[in-house]
Amino acid sequence: MSSQRLSADASGPKVSSRVMAGLDRVRQQGVKKLGRPKVGKKVEEAIREHLAAGHGILKVAAIVGSGTVQRIRKEMAGQLAKAA
Repeated sequence: MSSQRLSADASGPKVSSRVMAGLDRVRQQGVKKLGRPKVGKKVEEAIREHLAAGHGILKVAAIVGSGTVQRIRKEMAGQLAKAA
């Protein structure tokens, strides 16, 4: 094993703890939203239409130009499961 590999493995927990500490600090400061912003309603409607038409995730993402297709597909699947 190279020395770079050893140092990279050892720094993993340090990075994780720093990231978690930073997120905790931001939450304490009262930031209301963390994470990726949602897409607009028009884009979300277009994604839902293409998925309902039977297009796959990759095709819909290419057509609409958004990478949020998986989240919307999961939501749609959850709604179908609740209806059944």
